[in-house]
Amino acid sequence: MLRSFRLSNHRSFRDEQELSLIPAYARDPQAVPVVAIYGANASGKSNLLDGLSFMAEAVRDSFGKWSPTGGIPRRPFRLDRSSDRPSAFVAELVEGGVRYVYGFEVDDERVRSEWLYSYPEKRKRVVFEREVDEMKFGTTVGDARAKLEVLEGMLRPNSLFLSLAGQASLTLPAAVHRWFTEKLVFRLTGLGPDEMAMKQVVMGDASRRRRFADLVKAADLGVSALVVSYSHPLPAAVEAKSAQNIDIDWDIIEEALDDVVEDPGERRHLLSALRRALDADGRIGLRHGGGEVFGLNDESAGTRAWLGLLPVALAVLENGGALVVDEIDASLHPQLTARLVALFRDPDANPAAAQLVFTTHDASLLSPALGEQVLERDEIWFVQKDQDGVSELYPLTDFHPRKEGENLERRYLGGSYGAVPNLMSEDFVVAVRGRVGADDPA
Repeated sequence: MLRSFRLSNHRSFRDEQELSLIPAYARDPQAVPVVAIYGANASGKSNLLDGLSFMAEAVRDSFGKWSPTGGIPRRPFRLDRSSDRPSAFVAELVEGGVRYVYGFEVDDERVRSEWLYSYPEKRKRVVFEREVDEMKFGTTVGDARAKLEVLEGMLRPNSLFLSLAGQASLTLPAAVHRWFTEKLVFRLTGLGPDEMAMKQVVMGDASRRRRFADLVKAADLGVSALVVSYSHPLPAAVEAKSAQNIDIDWDIIEEALDDVVEDPGERRHLLSALRRALDADGRIGLRHGGGEVFGLNDESAGTRAWLGLLPVALAVLENGGALVVDEIDASLHPQLTARLVALFRDPDANPAAAQLVFTTHDASLLSPALGEQVLERDEIWFVQKDQDGVSELYPLTDFHPRKEGENLERRYLGGSYGAVPNLMSEDFVVAVRGRVGADDPA
């Protein structure tokens, strides 16, 4: 569970900015389930999510994949001399019922500092602290100290210690490493469907498969069924029972193999081989009504966007974690976006306390949709860029909005909260008129 994220000197965020998910009003949860980030085009909304993505990438890859001599692939603010200063990233999160604060500072060449603190009984405990090459371990690491000290000798200047320690499966560092690498999920570049992710849902767990199919149908996209087709035919005994569609059930397939293969070991081998073959060969299609099956590329942008979000959304809702989406409303009807947001705010649909963090231009989410409040006041944030190209992040709660009776959509679009483009209609007319005039013969 993410409670806050801070960054500085990353892209358009020159100065330190903080996104807080801690409830601003009296509520039970340790963090809000949803955060919506508004702002004009090129204001820096995407850069904020990119900063969190860079932090996760560094935790996942800095030891295993970054070149030992390649420095740090950071992206500092470039419109003044800030590029000479370190970039900083800090996250406060809850994993396994324990609160952690993890952060690091990097320049172009190396990690300047890094730290991990835990709060198992609401008291700060040092797990480790790093200043350049010097590591210090707290008493909380216990018997793992000797292993951590061995890992220290393997550390490279451009690698995070958490990236190294997480791979050693040591309890305290591994919990935070696992959150960044397994529970923090991004959809930042394009919302089209990932066919492999869809196949994993359609051909995997029966319960998740049913939820996926039901959500596709509930979205009123005209889709009556999801179908998996294959360029190579299935074994006859399997095909007869699976029907090659979303009702495919691996238990039934295994029963079919029981009829034709006596040896249990060979049966397991064939089942595993069949899974691999179907994963590689299968193609997802969508049946509309009772008619023809269409490929994913034949579907509308809205259908593709919904299909792209569903596999990751279902996985996060089931397992917990945070789903981070850039421009969630791209190609989606506002009511469909509102329904997706509502899933994360509904305890029955979200028993694992998953979170959704997204950027959007859809101001209709600020008003009740179909009589229901889509976003709470402390779930709304804005990003605005000044004349120097510096992005600022701030919450709606800074404006002390009333709980009832305040039209947030109208006030936002009217400029009361900032974070909207400064557009003058006459500028557009003059621009077009000037271009026409320039093209006319003298």
